[in-house]
Amino acid sequence: MGEQKPLVPGEAWRAVATCFLSTFALLARHRVRLPKERQEMRLRFADGTSARVYRETRLGSGLAKDPCTLVVTFRLRLVRGPAHALFRAESLLNTPLFVGFPGFTSKLWLAHDERDRYRGVYEWDGTERAEHYARSLWRVLALVSVPGSISYAVVPGLRRDDVIADPGLIENIAPHDSAAWWRIQAGT
Repeated sequence: MGEQKPLVPGEAWRAVATCFLSTFALLARHRVRLPKERQEMRLRFADGTSARVYRETRLGSGLAKDPCTLVVTFRLRLVRGPAHALFRAESLLNTPLFVGFPGFTSKLWLAHDERDRYRGVYEWDGTERAEHYARSLWRVLALVSVPGSISYAVVPGLRRDDVIADPGLIENIAPHDSAAWWRIQAGT
């Protein structure tokens, strides 16, 4: 996966601001959807953790022309116990921070896992666009996350739903790592 770091602040915040403004046009044209069919699906990961999908956000068809799967993780500061439910409810307000980024197609929002980590599992159109988004988002997440808890993985050439249906597809792209927090093992 190589070294991961956020974009320089000015570039990251400009990208987030542009996304925020673009989101309003998408919402006005009714392009943003919140489908229910994947809610409550549980994803298991190679590190032994699992988390349930509590929301999906999709732009248009949700399908990318140049697909890649992006997985982002972070641990929130000061969010424990019942505060997790409050975060999940308020997180819908964070939609303008990602849906207007170039290349966004869909996101599964995962509740916290056994280690209090949240994940977003995305389908993105273009690996470079996914990487740019993840590095921009880092600046936003750093405001509310435990230092050192933010990470991401981009799996090029694979649709998110294909990876969930057949996790073995990743083997050809990324060598097996049983400790990989991002490696989807199963979806139920």
